[in-house]
Amino acid sequence: MPSSWPRRACGSTTDATVPTLRLTLEYDGRDFAGWQLQAAGQRTVQGTLEDAIRQVTGQAVRVCAAGRTDAGVHAEGQVASVVFGTAFEPAALARSLNGVLPRDLAVVALEPAPDDFHARYDARSKLYRYRIWNSRLRSPLLDRRSHWIRAPLDLAAMRFAAKSLVGRHDFAAFRAADADRPSTVRTVSSLEIHDEPRGEVNLLVEADGFLRHMVRILAGTLIEVGRGRRSADSVAALLVSRDRAQAGPTAPAQALTLVRVSY
Repeated sequence: MPSSWPRRACGSTTDATVPTLRLTLEYDGRDFAGWQLQAAGQRTVQGTLEDAIRQVTGQAVRVCAAGRTDAGVHAEGQVASVVFGTAFEPAALARSLNGVLPRDLAVVALEPAPDDFHARYDARSKLYRYRIWNSRLRSPLLDRRSHWIRAPLDLAAMRFAAKSLVGRHDFAAFRAADADRPSTVRTVSSLEIHDEPRGEVNLLVEADGFLRHMVRILAGTLIEVGRGRRSADSVAALLVSRDRAQAGPTAPAQALTLVRVSY
């Protein structure tokens, strides 16, 4: 196997002799500085995965993800695409990668993809879950995977407020203040609030795309509704205002998980 290959741009290829593979990844984001490569010394999911690929295959390739999760955010079904210079048997490659990857990152599926497949640009929607532990008693098992709120939440009010966020809207009020995107219009196809046994509350949000910190700001705003700090019917006006300063706080990252990407 060649000792090194030129690093390819992230994305697909139209060369049928160059294989494109689709990877599904699971990771615990607590000790990662997000998905995207950063300055030296920053541990990222992309950097860790690319290092493992180079170690196993001898090829220096760029891996493209469906979405760039932030520091501390987890994934159950992150999807990535990669273009190799030579063909590999997918199942064997997945086993080899998992043999060298750290315990907080794994390849859960690896399969051939169409030559023009691109994990980011071909994605039709993404589903995120924001997990809340709503109890006066702490949960050691959920402590690092949920947002602990002791006061009871009014879930009926939260569900009422959530209805105004479903559909195609300008979500400028729900993006990070330093985010720079040409368009802040997104389509939220569903926003459901499920209460589970013992006090776990899950916010499930699916959309065709997300702005930076969008889900966490949505969660922070709906939590304020649930705590009675803002009215449920005020969220529709907040959406129209496009004013980030009027929205709720950015909820903690450790409670957010990318559940799946649909194509």
